[in-house]
Amino acid sequence: MYHHYQKSLPYKLFTVFNYTLLTIIAVLCLLPLIHILAVSFSGSAAATANLVGLWPVDFTLDAYEKTIGNENFLRSLWNSFLRVVLGTLISMGVMLCAAYPLSKSDGAFRGRKLYMWFFVFTMLFHGGLVPTYMVVTKLGLTDTIWALILPPAVSSFNLILLVNFFRTSVPKSLEEAALMDGANHFTIFWKIYLPISVPAIATISLFTMVFHWNSWFDGLIYMSDVKHYPLSTFLQTIIVQQDFTKMSVDAETLKNLSERTVKAAQIFIAALPMLIVYPFVQKFFVKGIVLGAEKE
Repeated sequence: MYHHYQKSLPYKLFTVFNYTLLTIIAVLCLLPLIHILAVSFSGSAAATANLVGLWPVDFTLDAYEKTIGNENFLRSLWNSFLRVVLGTLISMGVMLCAAYPLSKSDGAFRGRKLYMWFFVFTMLFHGGLVPTYMVVTKLGLTDTIWALILPPAVSSFNLILLVNFFRTSVPKSLEEAALMDGANHFTIFWKIYLPISVPAIATISLFTMVFHWNSWFDGLIYMSDVKHYPLSTFLQTIIVQQDFTKMSVDAETLKNLSERTVKAAQIFIAALPMLIVYPFVQKFFVKGIVLGAEKE
């Protein structure tokens, strides 16, 4: 009956409509990125005069040569890579270790509800910018990579997603069988929970990576030297604040370059790593997108 329904005319029309609509939406999402890429490869006069559409005008690589050759840009790019790698590893390590005991029943872990409400409370009430800045300053973390990694190391939202995934997706029978065989909690966590939770780990790791890659405000308040800026903070000073002094180029070079081409080149380079990473974890999104949707 279902096979017959698939061959019916309404079903075929609905399928064509869906594919057409999704294709249009995909193209509309890609157009701004294609335009930025075209501007980055265009000449200064064409970019300044807004003559560039979806194809470069007066093709040139000057914007990329100046961007890649800029010491401050390359240093901020390295700072961002370091922040993403360390930040994701630390955040996932801490949250996974916290999610495992919090996923147990109230009888197995006394005080579980109290700890859960502690994390939920931090979602509703934040300490504030000034107290957080004072803590970071008193700990001597300013102008170090740890000021960007440690304060946001634990996301209560992501932690709750992991807890719900552990509670609903890991069969209790596996854990009980492992306990009967003499396995301890570390063995159960390492050999049962983590392998089963790969979709959740991949999804939340991507959330964490994107957060660290896009965060710019903390770098602006915790870093006093442009040498310590992550890429998002560096781009914010160039694109939003229009502060081209941090580009470390002479006045004559700036005069021959269009601000639009330089900005477009930097935006595209900044977006490229996430565009490369996303396809590799996309297959986990079908499973990971429903994290926390089930309730035991």
